[in-house]
Amino acid sequence: MSRSTSLLQQMTIFVTVVTGGGCAMMYYLMQKNFAKSEHYRLALEQLNRNSSAMASLGAPPLKIHNIHLSDRHNRIDHSSAQLKIPVTGSKTGGYLYTTSTRDAIMNRWHLRQVFLKLREGEIIEIFNETESEE
Repeated sequence: MSRSTSLLQQMTIFVTVVTGGGCAMMYYLMQKNFAKSEHYRLALEQLNRNSSAMASLGAPPLKIHNIHLSDRHNRIDHSSAQLKIPVTGSKTGGYLYTTSTRDAIMNRWHLRQVFLKLREGEIIEIFNETESEE
């Protein structure tokens, strides 16, 4: 009886480790996919170009953290993307909010709006498509 209990315990531990490793790998791959996406990179490029936002953060160095996958601000479908990207500098941190749409014909993403909300509550507008068209 103890032999089968021991075997069952070993199987339980093995399945738990494999499942945990699989979940961790899936989380890592999803984060990597976000970081490689065009709408994500376009938003970070806009942040890097905005000297007042970078100065408010105390960047460089700028640290980009993993997206919270369960956050309701992070939504992506075939035609639009809305992200909340956590960023920090040496002074403070905040969230980079982005809205993008995808041109179905060209199969390219276009930024609609990017703004930085600092921990202190200050909001810095980085990019707004309606203003850039005027």
